Amino acid sequence: MAFENLLPVSDAVIAHAALLHEQSLFSQIKIHSRQDGLPELVELQIAIIGVRENRGAVDQIDIPVDFTSVRKALYKLFPGNWHTTIGDLGDLDAGESISDTVYALRSIVAQLVKNDIIPVILGGTQDLTYALYRAYDELDQMVNLVNVDGDFDLGDSSLPMTNKSFVGKIIVDQPYNLFNYSSLAYQTYYNSQEEIDLMEKLFFDSFRLGNITSDLSSVEPVMRDADVVSLDLSALQAEVLGYMHPEHVNGLNGREACAITRYAGLSDRVSVFGIFEYVLAGRTETAAALVAQLIWYFIEGVNYRIKESLTDRDTEFLHYSVPVEDELLSFYKSTKSERWWIEIPFLEGANNKLKRHTLLPCTQADYVNACNQEIPERWYKAKRKNEI
Repeated sequence: MAFENLLPVSDAVIAHAALLHEQSLFSQIKIHSRQDGLPELVELQIAIIGVRENRGAVDQIDIPVDFTSVRKALYKLFPGNWHTTIGDLGDLDAGESISDTVYALRSIVAQLVKNDIIPVILGGTQDLTYALYRAYDELDQMVNLVNVDGDFDLGDSSLPMTNKSFVGKIIVDQPYNLFNYSSLAYQTYYNSQEEIDLMEKLFFDSFRLGNITSDLSSVEPVMRDADVVSLDLSALQAEVLGYMHPEHVNGLNGREACAITRYAGLSDRVSVFGIFEYVLAGRTETAAALVAQLIWYFIEGVNYRIKESLTDRDTEFLHYSVPVEDELLSFYKSTKSERWWIEIPFLEGANNKLKRHTLLPCTQADYVNACNQEIPERWYKAKRKNEI
């Protein structure tokens, strides 16, 4: 049983939280404790898990991984008008090797996803995202991965995997279940021209930090199409994390990061969310407070998800056909949420796993631009991937 490897939340954290306000999150979260054991999974919709693994760091950090401060900061927050049942399943300790940790985390995440429970993973190094991705191997579907990070993390896939090369491993390792990779808030000077060219060659999406911060709403359709969202804390400005990552002077501010995690929660499709590169450096209480709020905003988003049946397009969607050059683009607008999608032509005889990708989330601006004879870039890339 995969969950037997999980360590309970410490007695000290629980004793500290017991003094909090009776309406705080602590009173609503079902907690894995030494006294009560694991909560019943059938009661949960979101499960928080810490992973004490940081051996995948390029610059080896010989510092223990401890999420005590994050839990204290999270438990004392007040929930919104939420209906979602949350569990804190404790921590997964590092295995004898990194591969042991990856295997254990993969097994846990796979079981949670199969039971319609959204894992919220708090790490350790970001190469643990590989375990989140591999958890989908048994689900017979292609996977869209979104990485909120200053780096593409493609690296050299021929070398042992690190927190700077896990995406390269995801691309080359079998089974090939990756349909799309989107990098949000990347910073050009952290990525080689070779990596930038490879992103274009593979028709992956990339959004520079400046483009994201000037229009945060552009993140929404990307998140709406994601299965796994991985956030690297080094994508945030060093000062907002108490200089946990002091070399990252530029990046997202706290409000922008929280808005992005809320978009991830709002997505009907996101089934795994991870926050990584939490290290015990700098002013830990500052970073812990922000990480707690990132988790809070993700849960807030989940509570306001709008379930829309994209198969029932006749009654709940408005359809617009737009001729652009030699293409006829089909747009759909939800009458319930006013969100937009664009249809990707499905090739007969293609991989059946791609059928769920025939509608691509987009924005109203994409429709307006199409009316002005501009083909949406994300539609073009998705179409090309379908043809390969």
